[in-house]
Amino acid sequence: MNGNLLELAQDIIRRAQAAGATDAECTIAEGEEFSANVRMRELENLKEAGSRGAGLRILIGKHTGSSYTSDLSPEGLEHLVKSAIELGDITTEDPHAGLPDPEEFGAIDGDLGMYSPDIAQLDTAVKIDMAKRAEEAALSSDPRISNSEGASFDNYVGRHIFANSRGFAGEYRSSYCSLSTSPVARDGESMERDYWYTMARSFPGLEAPEQVGRMAAQRALRRLNAVKVETQKVPVVFEPRTARSLLDNIFEAVHGMSVYRHESFLADKLGEKVACDALTVIDDGTIPGLFGTSPFDDEGVASRRTVVIERGVLKNYLLNTYAARKLGMKTTGNASRGLTGNAGIGHGNFFIEKGVQTPEQIIAGIPNGFYVTELMGFGVNIVTGDYSRGAAGLWIKNGELAFAVSEVTIAGNLNEMLQSIEVIGSDLDFRGSVAAPTIKMGEMTVGGK
Repeated sequence: MNGNLLELAQDIIRRAQAAGATDAECTIAEGEEFSANVRMRELENLKEAGSRGAGLRILIGKHTGSSYTSDLSPEGLEHLVKSAIELGDITTEDPHAGLPDPEEFGAIDGDLGMYSPDIAQLDTAVKIDMAKRAEEAALSSDPRISNSEGASFDNYVGRHIFANSRGFAGEYRSSYCSLSTSPVARDGESMERDYWYTMARSFPGLEAPEQVGRMAAQRALRRLNAVKVETQKVPVVFEPRTARSLLDNIFEAVHGMSVYRHESFLADKLGEKVACDALTVIDDGTIPGLFGTSPFDDEGVASRRTVVIERGVLKNYLLNTYAARKLGMKTTGNASRGLTGNAGIGHGNFFIEKGVQTPEQIIAGIPNGFYVTELMGFGVNIVTGDYSRGAAGLWIKNGELAFAVSEVTIAGNLNEMLQSIEVIGSDLDFRGSVAAPTIKMGEMTVGGK
């Protein structure tokens, strides 16, 4: 059956139509995941798991129903179809429900670098050794690194199959592996932890475990003996890891359903200047080898490159077919779903286009400011743009990172924050499907003592 999952998906579609569905979509996913965790130089646990399941969404006119199963036997599939049809019979009619228009179906041709066979062939001993080496590099880098929350090596290989009653059928394989470690630093009464990780579609794409361990240790050490600063308004610099959270906020604000419900500070602002000239935000599901790449979305619409904000001007929202119909627009190929239910909205590779200054150059130009390395809490209101989050990081004094800071808040409003971005760094690095370089805000309130 393993080689015929695409045929199986098409067969499920035919069964659904025979049972009374006017349209249907079927998703089948199978995958194998592995995780090795070590702590204090000892193997703590190993996990290997495999999964396979099918999801069906049917339409009876404008009524929808969906179900899923991990039982791919004839009896299991019969129950899958029956459950979806029964739900479709009792759901409320929705005038915007339906599959994409036929001309919107498609898939990107060619190898998108999403799958590497070497990951499935990796020996368990090698994976454990990678985790041990990463932790060892952290523990042995400095006598103040006396403890560890562990290190882990994880990998995944899988297949994704999608077919519908309008003639679309496609599949792709994907893989990734990652290595991370989280050391604990101590100096007297001060104790801090931090982490570092590397992630790639193929095993050779990972950073060396020694590099991961040293970077994690360095990050933990620089947080020691943190102080609380006086409340003040200063330039704030987000390192790439925290700058990504700003992209998460932007994604929520350009999410088609948030816009339709007027639950976004960017609703009704297409074509308007919403950020500084330096800011360009792109969603691109077509970049080979990256983690948000796929040949088609979860409705069978070809992945594409969508410019969301161009030099400060809001150009596009991110839409699936349903949100697009609600807004009187066209899908941007951003449908996303698990095995069951209606498609939601996701992103491909969602990133801020890099600038020209290095992080060192950005910091060197700041006489007094705050470099944010960690954000805490969820104090962001996407409707109004109000922003207030707990933060930790390093204080910038005379163009240098001077001392650790913790237990402060940073506050502002996303409308103003996007306009007040002064510099975007050159250090764009994809460690996931969301990526941002260093970002300098002109001024924010840092709340301390």
